[in-house]
Amino acid sequence: MTISALIIDDESLARDVIRLFLKSHPAVQVVGECENGSQAVEAIRKWQPDLVFLDVQMPEKDGFEVLKELGGPVSSVFIFVTAYDRYALRAFEVHAFDYLLKPFEQARFDEALKRALNHLSDRKATQINQRLLDLLADYEHHRPSPRPAYLQRLPIRASGRILFLKTHDIDWLEAAGDYLCLHAGPATHLLSETLTGLEQKLDPTAFVRIHRSVMVNVDRIAELIPHFNGEYFVVLKNGTRLKLSRTYRENLQNLLGGSL
Repeated sequence: MTISALIIDDESLARDVIRLFLKSHPAVQVVGECENGSQAVEAIRKWQPDLVFLDVQMPEKDGFEVLKELGGPVSSVFIFVTAYDRYALRAFEVHAFDYLLKPFEQARFDEALKRALNHLSDRKATQINQRLLDLLADYEHHRPSPRPAYLQRLPIRASGRILFLKTHDIDWLEAAGDYLCLHAGPATHLLSETLTGLEQKLDPTAFVRIHRSVMVNVDRIAELIPHFNGEYFVVLKNGTRLKLSRTYRENLQNLLGGSL
């Protein structure tokens, strides 16, 4: 039996990860991909897929708003993809068929997919819809705090594979055209992302911007050396020396709780 699947996520790399992991499951055929909530509603109605991987956190229209807009009976099984807080995870555990906490690995993905396929084999559409309604009601009653969930790991493409780099292993980051160079120990990884975009996803108490094209892991800072015209060099524990520009000096000063 062929299972039709729809992938909905505003991040292209997240969609790539799901598509890559589905290669181990040839019975599941991807019929489409969406990068926002409006596309998602239209695609679900058009394709009526058996299985939907739905990102919860999307700009403008999130995953819950997609479900609300769908309104009537939905026969699809949803696997929620989320970085939400503890309450939301408990809600998913109670009402949803399964969820994937970003970033996830193949084993966890396979486990969620197996559960979804088991439900699909039963084709209990009434039960599916009731669980989605219960999830929406629970969410509306206990709407999670908008407090951001900062990234703990980053998926990195490397030699046809996708590696997961823990953010606390990153020493420093620098912009390189359309990419970022992530320096972690002796290794350097390329990530298709802007520095400003990634800065919003990282814990601001752990990473600080010291230059328009450079961020550093605060735990890696060993010392500051005065330079000319109010500028400093930030010296990391591995000996790397980076310039702290005057524009971003206040960022570091506020984080360290001192004066420069």
